[in-house]
Amino acid sequence: MTMNPQQAGWFQGTFNRLVDNVDRALMGKRDVVSLVLAAMLAEGHVLLEDAPGTGKTSLAKSIAATIQGTSNRIQFTPDLLPSDVTGVTIYDQQNHSFAFHKGPVFTSILLADEINRASPKTQSSLLEVMEEARVTVDGVTHEVGRPFLVIATQNPIETAGTYRLPEAQLDRFLVKASIGYPTVEVTEQILAGSAERNPSSRLSSLITTEAMADMSDLGASVHVDGAVLRYVAELAEATRTDQDTRLGVSVRGALAMIRLAKVWAAAQGRHYVIPDDIKVLAQPTWAHRLVMDPEAEFAGVVQSTVVQRVLSEIPAPQSRAQQNTE
Repeated sequence: MTMNPQQAGWFQGTFNRLVDNVDRALMGKRDVVSLVLAAMLAEGHVLLEDAPGTGKTSLAKSIAATIQGTSNRIQFTPDLLPSDVTGVTIYDQQNHSFAFHKGPVFTSILLADEINRASPKTQSSLLEVMEEARVTVDGVTHEVGRPFLVIATQNPIETAGTYRLPEAQLDRFLVKASIGYPTVEVTEQILAGSAERNPSSRLSSLITTEAMADMSDLGASVHVDGAVLRYVAELAEATRTDQDTRLGVSVRGALAMIRLAKVWAAAQGRHYVIPDDIKVLAQPTWAHRLVMDPEAEFAGVVQSTVVQRVLSEIPAPQSRAQQNTE
């Protein structure tokens, strides 16, 4: 069953209230909050590339408080082990049996701070849980529950002692974004309230985690016309054949775009996706998935340039799917 106009109106109202609540703690970052919440409802994950002190931890805690969820933070370091992330099976001498001790991934919001400082082996321990929302330890599978959002961060300035994220892991992140520093006016407001060390603690919860899971299912029922599907396929193909890329958008990346576009359309109060949704989401959803040709990279061509180029070269469908799909 596809979403109807009444459900789209409810979705938009609820989504806006969630964004407003989180933005009370983050202040002035409504666009980033909207993107992260949309990624969460699309059951994807977010990579934040930002300098320290821009509010990444506050973002994770604020979302958790808003949805009555839990949040954990892992500081990734070179000596971090996969079991420190997923959990470990320990022998219980009293019961003479093995018991699984859950790791910090068993939460609603996981903040993986400076993920590129951990070894590739530890980074790969997140791959299964990010893709399938479950962890397998000693042959036993454990579900992490819904909703589940990984907010991973990496510092774009410091590169000493870091490991580059492999393409397979970058492809697991639905979107890549940056919070950035606040404006002077917002900074003044933050300084005025400096006595409050944890702004997320004053946020009221607006929705349960179960209701968030229901919103995810509702968002997935948004209608996507065949012309829009063809548009996304053509854009993805154009990134693969572009002269400056060595690796373009994968099928997983195209699917990610559709999942996010559905939620984004519902957040705008529509029960159908339009080409403009794709255009708005193309940069945060696709740019980080592109692997540039070495010569193009040396010449200063960046991923965002390629995405913008294919958007300008591939014509969007003229007829927008606005029919009622009740």
